[in-house]
Amino acid sequence: MKGIEHWTKKGDVRLFLWRKTPAASPMGTILFVHGSSMASQPTFDLQVPGRADSSVMEWFAARGFDTWCLDNEGYGRSDKSRSINCDISNGADDLTVASRYVLDQSKAQKLMVYGISSGALKAALFTQRHPERVARLALDAFVWTGEGSPTLAERRKKLPEFSSKNRRPIDRAFVRSIFTRDHPGTADEATIEAFATAILELDDSVPTGTYVDMCSKLPLVDPQKIPVPTLILRGQYDGIASIEDLLAFFHKLPHPDKQFSVMEGISHASFQQKNYLTAYHLLHGFFAAPAAVYRG
Repeated sequence: MKGIEHWTKKGDVRLFLWRKTPAASPMGTILFVHGSSMASQPTFDLQVPGRADSSVMEWFAARGFDTWCLDNEGYGRSDKSRSINCDISNGADDLTVASRYVLDQSKAQKLMVYGISSGALKAALFTQRHPERVARLALDAFVWTGEGSPTLAERRKKLPEFSSKNRRPIDRAFVRSIFTRDHPGTADEATIEAFATAILELDDSVPTGTYVDMCSKLPLVDPQKIPVPTLILRGQYDGIASIEDLLAFFHKLPHPDKQFSVMEGISHASFQQKNYLTAYHLLHGFFAAPAAVYRG
């Protein structure tokens, strides 16, 4: 399936977007938001020989959705020229600009938004700021306060280093560590290698801002200010947030249409796991849900 590149600007900052469209009129328009250590195309449009439906964008486009992803400032093909660490709030600013562009191009009234890891924080903060643009919100590998997170506890040991510079290096060994830190075996070798190759073709370093925020500034989102239908996806083995932390967030969400799903056998990077189709189907069920006809 052929994709089309798009560009928009946040002030003087050029932002890259990638689109894959359905053959027929779309069931909805999805904006996918990437995490801290990789750009959008490796995450959402990954091609792995012998792995059917490896691209979540193509899987959803085949089911009638207009699919988009964005490289946040400092990542992938987007501008990397400013001397800033590209924190969560800056990423939410990117989504403000990108969402307006996607709405204009797609002629959609509202967007379905999916974010993973720090991308979930960006997506949630953007929705808090602009709920009128969001039809449905999905937060995968999300964290609220960080309490009880073994991943963040380890990461805080390097907080002085992350705080001292705007970018941090990444390499193949680092990408592999994403799949071994929580529960080895949840992803197959071919997918890990293809993922690492795709990431490293675009970046050999990434911004530190999301790591600094997640280690020292949580919570960044107020659940009571997210008035849209929301799905929280949590991998069984994911170490970024405890179940208790996520459930506390979930209970405070004000919209009655909300779901919380634990995905069996999945750790952190849902779409690159052996059980990736579990994530696809849960997300599809949420995004394809009919509008309520009675609200009381």
